[in-house]
Amino acid sequence: MAGLLVIGDVVTDVVALHQAAAFDAGTSVGTGTGTDTAADIVLRPGGSGANTACWAAHLGADARLLARVGYDTAEWHTAELVRAGVRPHVDVDPDHPTAVVIAMVDVTGERSMLTNRGAGAWIGPGDWDDALLDGVGLLHMSGYLLFAEPGLELARLAMAAASARGVRISVDPGSAGFLRGFGVERFLSETSSAGLIIPNQDEAEVLTGVTEVKRAARELSSRYGAAVVKVGERGALFARDGRLETAVPGLPARVVDSTGAGDAFAAGFLTAVLAGSSEADALTAGCRAGARAVTQIGGRPQIRDSPDSPPNELYPIDTN
Repeated sequence: MAGLLVIGDVVTDVVALHQAAAFDAGTSVGTGTGTDTAADIVLRPGGSGANTACWAAHLGADARLLARVGYDTAEWHTAELVRAGVRPHVDVDPDHPTAVVIAMVDVTGERSMLTNRGAGAWIGPGDWDDALLDGVGLLHMSGYLLFAEPGLELARLAMAAASARGVRISVDPGSAGFLRGFGVERFLSETSSAGLIIPNQDEAEVLTGVTEVKRAARELSSRYGAAVVKVGERGALFARDGRLETAVPGLPARVVDSTGAGDAFAAGFLTAVLAGSSEADALTAGCRAGARAVTQIGGRPQIRDSPDSPPNELYPIDTN
């Protein structure tokens, strides 16, 4: 199987599961302003690009990651990538800390996020080498890469190099909010050399202005050639050249934390595509990975060095 090169962020995730104790008691208490709210809080390695690479490696892909980490946690993040089976191409930023996301997760598994892109905002053309594409069959880019000028220049360079070699390109838009700030037409233009886009429903709506998901998938596939639209627990759609070709339902799962579910889906889909699966089978593989992701805390597959070791974390913090 040809390799998968992901370009994207490495992030320290601070995941706070609030309302858990109240929910167990049969009540629902929201976060309070100016007071304390009980929560289970953990640190996890994360980042959309890094999560996708880790899930892809977990699913059997030859996964590589190009990213930039900060001086503060570089050793931990690099070790976690290696432990997950990823081949990391990680530059250490001497001036900026690693990106941090604070994810506040409620009892339904939905999260609200506060983001500081840290060193991730400074990845740029100087981090690129054409040799990164050796043995690679697909270049996958996190949309977050485009939202800072150095990353945008890197994206242009990487896509041009991949196109010159005949390497397929896919893109995950990353964030509906950031898309609006960046500009829809600008995003579509900058990623026009990609042959596949993998948005969620909100991102597809922002990119097309269309609320009906099937139509949005068709419109995006007309522009990119192929589009996969994730619709959460309802599954996913695949469209090619303006035609909806297949849709698969979601798989049942007990949702604990939805962080990284879309990244896991992308990894499942892309790994299956690289292995020669049909689009329908690849969609099912993506849904299977996404369903597994929501049953755990954090955005990466759980990896334990021993049965008693905590998975993928610096340390847990229990505030109860």
